[in-house]
Amino acid sequence: MEVSTPRAAAVTDAPSRTHIGALGVVTTIFFMWGFMTCMNDILIPHLKNVFHLGYAEGALVQFSFFSAYFLMSLPAGKLVARIGYKRGLPFGLATAGTGALLFYPAASLPSYPFFLAALFVLATGITILQVTANPYVAVLGPPATASSRLNLTQAFNSLGTTVAPYFGGHFILGAVKHAENPLAEAHAVRLPYLGLAVMLFVLAGALAVLKLPTIPSVEGEEAKRGSFLDALAFPQLRRAALGIFLYVGAEVSIGSFLVNFFALPSIAAFTEAQAAKYVSLYWGGAMVGRFIGSAVLRKADPGRVLGGSAIVAALLVTATVLLNGPVAMGTILAVGFFNSIMFPTIFTLGIEGLGKLTSQASSILVMSIVGGAIVPVLFGWLADGIGVHHAFLLPALCYLYIVHFGFRGSRRAGVTA
Repeated sequence: MEVSTPRAAAVTDAPSRTHIGALGVVTTIFFMWGFMTCMNDILIPHLKNVFHLGYAEGALVQFSFFSAYFLMSLPAGKLVARIGYKRGLPFGLATAGTGALLFYPAASLPSYPFFLAALFVLATGITILQVTANPYVAVLGPPATASSRLNLTQAFNSLGTTVAPYFGGHFILGAVKHAENPLAEAHAVRLPYLGLAVMLFVLAGALAVLKLPTIPSVEGEEAKRGSFLDALAFPQLRRAALGIFLYVGAEVSIGSFLVNFFALPSIAAFTEAQAAKYVSLYWGGAMVGRFIGSAVLRKADPGRVLGGSAIVAALLVTATVLLNGPVAMGTILAVGFFNSIMFPTIFTLGIEGLGKLTSQASSILVMSIVGGAIVPVLFGWLADGIGVHHAFLLPALCYLYIVHFGFRGSRRAGVTA
């Protein structure tokens, strides 16, 4: 059968106005999962020291975290299609809270595999939130401003990623300086993650009693009957999935190894606690860029803005490989600003017009976040072989595909399913 073009379907299926109150509530969730995700950038150097790991072994933190996106996205999509978006939010928060709670016994043992298992549970909760919240925001208003709306809420996600390195640097890496033995060093993560678990459970309870709006155009019995193969019939969704994979892989690879990069004598020779504060500038740039991007994307073509941002990001990462000292620091930190609009723009271009297949399409895109598990491990393998400085060539290559997707791959057409 012939399926109408995505843009036409989006206009038909979307509600006519933006629900400001619901957006405000969901924005809080975006902040929390950004915070939890960026804490991994602090965990990697911390656990690397506690368990005497190499770069590739340390990158298993990101592998365990982001592999949950691949393994749990389809079950999460089926769950959301069955229980609805507004029930999926507190369920995801409670699952993430359980994962954060598991850090306490993991640090008490201490056990690196237990840490990785706790990260997987935490990331499963965030996977449910990703499958739920991203499309929920995209359809809470006119389709023409979906990219702008998701960029705005993602800006608060970036606020979480900006605050997290300061929090982790003070309470985890800072506490390590006063640790008297390896066991005390491992214990440094217990109280911070216990506090985060309490916050997640409280937020889940609050959302469970709030009356959030339902979106009939993407929920209900018809949505339950849609299949993932039906969603994959849309070419722009398939291309967007690869774009998410490579973008998240590049972003996470850079963020994961900035502390080690800034500690190099040829760059800044910072201590880990000092370097952690500069990681906030990388994620802070993404926050500022998303606020600006939210305004720009109300008038500009999302694909062209995406492609242009990816060109600049690729050039900045390449310059980082070729340079040393403060200039190399500046170029790699500036990448965060141009990363800003990439994920939400790729996501909204990928799901645009899928209507009843939105939850299935969202699951496929969230599954593609597994790039954050695979690309950093490849980066770590390269860093062990050629050094962390030159390993930045890998994310530079990832950005080249985003250039293609922005200018050509995101263009929509009729589809025969």
